[in-house]
Amino acid sequence: MILRAQESVLVVVDVQERLLPAIHDSARIVRNTGMLLKGAAALSVPVLVTEQYPRGLGPTVEAVRADLPAATPVIEKITFGCTGEPAFNAALAELKRRQIVLCGTEAHVCVMQTALGLRQQGHAVYLVADAVSSRTPDNRAMALERMRAAGVTIVTTEMVLFEWMERAGTPVFKVVSALVK
Repeated sequence: MILRAQESVLVVVDVQERLLPAIHDSARIVRNTGMLLKGAAALSVPVLVTEQYPRGLGPTVEAVRADLPAATPVIEKITFGCTGEPAFNAALAELKRRQIVLCGTEAHVCVMQTALGLRQQGHAVYLVADAVSSRTPDNRAMALERMRAAGVTIVTTEMVLFEWMERAGTPVFKVVSALVK
């Protein structure tokens, strides 16, 4: 199924200060998450951000925080999967959207458990492969394989942005297409 901006929510999972230095290819995660956030803002896609035990792992990294749309909820959690946190479920339910675009860290822990939980809740889940990672490439690869087997659609940052836009020749197209250049 194709992504639609008016049906989507972007969920950014645990891109945090003390965790990110240990993540494989972390610069790519920050860059692509930034593109997704800017695209979401341009296309009025709501965003939810989570932080796993921020007292221990720190807040969301500044480079990502800088791109958050105003009033973006940042939800603290201690469960690995976001769906184990009542505040996350409440924020998501309030948005009344069925397509969940997922990015963040770590692919094989919090991101995967969130994806599987969202699938169990009946959501269509789209994992942005070039905006998720783990400490090791092997853990990331196995997580993507398991999520795909569970019915999660694997996409890339550019796939998400161009599907959300739907067409060229609009003012939003100029803004969003500039992000991928």
